[in-house]
Amino acid sequence: MAKMLVAYFSPTGTTRNVAQFLSEVTGADIYEIKPTVTYTNMDLDWDKQNSRSSIEMADPTSRPELADKNANIDNYDTIFLGFPIWWYVAPHIINTFLESYDFAGKKIVLFATSGSSGFGDTVNHLEHSAPDAKFIQGRVFQGKTEKETVATWLKTVDF
Repeated sequence: MAKMLVAYFSPTGTTRNVAQFLSEVTGADIYEIKPTVTYTNMDLDWDKQNSRSSIEMADPTSRPELADKNANIDNYDTIFLGFPIWWYVAPHIINTFLESYDFAGKKIVLFATSGSSGFGDTVNHLEHSAPDAKFIQGRVFQGKTEKETVATWLKTVDF
């Protein structure tokens, strides 16, 4: 059986819940992607053009710094990669994460959380950060997600 990791970025805790369910259902290890500087509520206020998240997302070259690089990606075949949807794509810290490791030959199953958005152009925005990986667009979970919902989704994923 393939060795699996659930890696996730969750500044508000919403994505963390789904990641924990994924880890429990699959038996995968879990790793939280953390920025060097934690996001505050003001940083996440997408209504404000000068909020940190708005500034980062307006600049496609933005790469927020990671607090650590201890994910040990070499130990895994399949990585479930989770994040909130920001401006119809993954936050740029996900690109930082992908560019910080060698994902050659790895299968990356994306999952996300959002109040109302879908994946948008997320896969295209991430593929160049790990060009030798196989990306699988998974699912966007909206609102409060139950463990049973995650388990049911996993039955449809080829991983």
